[in-house]
Amino acid sequence: MIATLMQTRRTENHPRVRTLAREEAYPADHILAQVGNTPLLRLRRLAPANPRVQVYAKAEWFNPGGSIKDRPALYIIEEAERQGVLTPEKIIIDATSGNTGIGYALIGAAKGYRVTLVMPANVTEERKQLARAYGATIIESDPLEGSDGAIRMVREIVAREPERYFYADQYNNPANWRAHYETTGPEIWAQTQGMVTHFVAGLGTTGTFVGAGRFLREVKPTVRLIGVQPADELQVIEGLKHLPTSIVPGIWDPELADEIMEVEAQEAWEMARRLAREEGWFVGLSAGANVVAALRVAERLSEGVVVTVLPDAGTKYISLGIWDDNR
Repeated sequence: MIATLMQTRRTENHPRVRTLAREEAYPADHILAQVGNTPLLRLRRLAPANPRVQVYAKAEWFNPGGSIKDRPALYIIEEAERQGVLTPEKIIIDATSGNTGIGYALIGAAKGYRVTLVMPANVTEERKQLARAYGATIIESDPLEGSDGAIRMVREIVAREPERYFYADQYNNPANWRAHYETTGPEIWAQTQGMVTHFVAGLGTTGTFVGAGRFLREVKPTVRLIGVQPADELQVIEGLKHLPTSIVPGIWDPELADEIMEVEAQEAWEMARRLAREEGWFVGLSAGANVVAALRVAERLSEGVVVTVLPDAGTKYISLGIWDDNR
């Protein structure tokens, strides 16, 4: 097993891997050089009883925009710049439930681009205000239609004025999963010293699961890949989609998953509370769902190293009252 918790080190021995924090792109003191290379934390008080099974999680709130979505947001924008489809006069636009939009807004501020985000009206006020803090314009879509409604609205806006916008299209843009193939996956491989046996990740855009999963499957064909989604279309877990009843992302690869595990919203909320109070991890609700699933996987193992991701911190969801004992 892993003897000590390692800080992320760069993974240079895979021919298709690069790190986001590369000096040739951004100097070390640039905000965008801080994207990626997040710590790997080990569950301790909530750990499986079997000492031969360990559960780890990537602390993605260490990214400068506060979530794992900084990785694909930066990759999408960098690739658009390379292709010449994003130019200074164009506005970056996309549908988002919050985190990717905040990433776009931060990167847009750092690079000098205007950003417009379409969000369901019922996303938490914290997420809207964070995006606005970086200068983004927010357009609210029908709250009852969720992220799918935001996607449809963006498509309508871009269709009316295609020359005005760069449509980032995170759900269908291959730069999304490549960000995780080239950074998240290699970081997990290095941090576990190649001992990861199971990778568990929530399904929203599906970029994290597809990208990191593809990398880990390449370097270790025996690794098991488990996706996580809400138990049904009525279960709301911010950042996750119930794929059978949603617009399926174009980057999704169903052949990659060994298993899709379903989690109830109440389970995710309760786990988020427990992680704060028993591990000192103040994380968001998709993180809670991921840990629920990772512990289920761990319970059925005689030995192994289970790795999941903590996509963001709980700061974006305080207004939901989940951590308030009086609500």
